[in-house]
Amino acid sequence: MKLESNLSAPVFKQKDIFGRMIDLAEYRDKKVFLGFFRHAGCPFCNIRVHTLSKMHEELSAKGMEMVFFFESKEKVLLNSIFHREVSPIPLIADPEKKWYDAYGLENSGFKSAVSHISSFVQTAFKARSLGAPMHLMADGESISTMPAEFLIDKGLIVKEVHYSDNLRDRMNTEKIRAFAEA
Repeated sequence: MKLESNLSAPVFKQKDIFGRMIDLAEYRDKKVFLGFFRHAGCPFCNIRVHTLSKMHEELSAKGMEMVFFFESKEKVLLNSIFHREVSPIPLIADPEKKWYDAYGLENSGFKSAVSHISSFVQTAFKARSLGAPMHLMADGESISTMPAEFLIDKGLIVKEVHYSDNLRDRMNTEKIRAFAEA
């Protein structure tokens, strides 16, 4: 079931791929951008991670933290230089999609496939130019996950929910900046 604004965020306590325990409850006094991405080789998601990583220092200075989830296994993410360089942003492997389910992410093979085919070539070139990885699914990853992004306010209240309609559909970065500044 999809989450709605002004509800409490499901609280997780998970180790990230860097071995750090990430407890959302410890972020209670901060604003949080929470991003759920597809597999480690998805160029659409890796371009988004690249964009958000470039914003990390700016948002952190405003008291906003970021946490990223990937459906890939930890070893797949750790084998990627790109994903290892996401630190200091926590990157959590959730191949069982426990937290994807808790946050109401959809599996939509048709929606994902149509989006993938219609814009893959252009996105692949852009990912390559940024040095973002792209590869076929590995070790149990799927093609059917649709990304989602959440802005969580102090007190762990979900303030903004964005479930992607297609693989290029993401929350506006200016909206993220404005939330951090508010």
